[in-house]
Amino acid sequence: KPSPYLVAKLRSHEALQKRCGPGTAPYDKALRQLKSGDGAAAADGDDDCRYLVSISYNRGLGNRIIAIVSAFLYAVLTERALLVAPYNGDVAALFCEPFPGTTWLLPDGGRRFPLLHLRDLDGKSKESLGALLKSNGIVSVAAGVNGSTSSSWSGRPPPPYVYLHLDGGADYHDKLFYCDEQQRLLRGVPWLLMKTDSYLVPGLFLVPSLRGELERMFPEKDAVFHHLSRYLLHPANAVWHAITAYHRDHLAGAGHLVGIQIRVYHEETPPVSQVVLDQVLSCARRENLLPAAGNTSSSDQAVLVTSLSSWYYEKIRDELGGGGGGVHQPSHEGLQRMGDTAHDMRALSEMYLLSTCDALLTTGFSTFGYVAQGLAGLRPWIMPRRPWWEKEAATAVPDPPCARVATPEPCFHSPSYYECAARRNYDDIGKVVPYVRRCEDVSWGIQLVNGSSQSQW
Repeated sequence: KPSPYLVAKLRSHEALQKRCGPGTAPYDKALRQLKSGDGAAAADGDDDCRYLVSISYNRGLGNRIIAIVSAFLYAVLTERALLVAPYNGDVAALFCEPFPGTTWLLPDGGRRFPLLHLRDLDGKSKESLGALLKSNGIVSVAAGVNGSTSSSWSGRPPPPYVYLHLDGGADYHDKLFYCDEQQRLLRGVPWLLMKTDSYLVPGLFLVPSLRGELERMFPEKDAVFHHLSRYLLHPANAVWHAITAYHRDHLAGAGHLVGIQIRVYHEETPPVSQVVLDQVLSCARRENLLPAAGNTSSSDQAVLVTSLSSWYYEKIRDELGGGGGGVHQPSHEGLQRMGDTAHDMRALSEMYLLSTCDALLTTGFSTFGYVAQGLAGLRPWIMPRRPWWEKEAATAVPDPPCARVATPEPCFHSPSYYECAARRNYDDIGKVVPYVRRCEDVSWGIQLVNGSSQSQW
């Protein structure tokens, strides 16, 4: 269950969203100040509101979901109203409004927002935190004999907005966002624009000024995504109907439901597909996730397969002989379709269907799998997989073919390794605090675990 402190924070944030959201006097005032380029005035009065705009862009649905959850947590921590700039109308088609009496959507899809072309912002944009640091828009001066420094805006009040470039391509200066100095500066900026495709939450736990509040909100560190996603993300009616109808018709009668999420990052030639299938079956047999071949007739176990290809479903169905609760696949799209809302609706329904399973076998590096396991609050068995930038796919099943990981939490693939106070890189980012460790499927990433959690890797 969520902690009482987290529940209180969420209720307080609901009130903030309602007071500051689109259509309110504080929102209209903030827009006027943004248009005028006046940053200082927007931070003056007690009634003024500050905003975080989460920019959704051409990434897979799993990436966009973990990005919105990350932005929401940062908005709660910094007492900013969250507004989402949708990608091709995706958010309204996929999710219900999470906050009572207001909207979390940027009005008119951002078409009338004073800052146009939000999706064009990138690491080279002069409005980014990284660019401001590089161009001396932010200056640092010595603050004491211990070598500490203090940062300030260069000879002027805070700007009306700052862009936070925090996607996988963020550089050293962009990632200084995770330093207390920059967090203090950003508090005075009326509008923050965030663009990310990552699960930033483990990185927020490494910011000293945020850590205490996060620890109070989340005594169970391996349930952060679970609590936030179940609060924030409620499937829209059409998606929920698809979820409940499929579950009722195909899965509800199973005594035990196993979910298998398959993602392939290389061209699916017959040899590549066969290695992936062998890895799935080897893992499932080794971990007793599936009944032995020829021993399925009396089982009440059902298997849910999610994959862009129908080939794996057909092979697994043939392997199990069609007995028991059966093998099921809701869709097989062939290719991932960026910006296709109908495709995303089917993907979201499958994430939620996977989250109803009793056991999960997922693909390493996959944000689709991360969302499913986080919604479920289940520690999955993860199959390691070579990332797409490696030219060659695996030619043999790895040993072991999978392992049960220590946490349901998604992996943060692009953390900052810089220890701000010490002005050098961490000796080992996985040992800064007991509950942040290196990911088991992505060696350079970090994730949240309970302090005593152990993996099988």
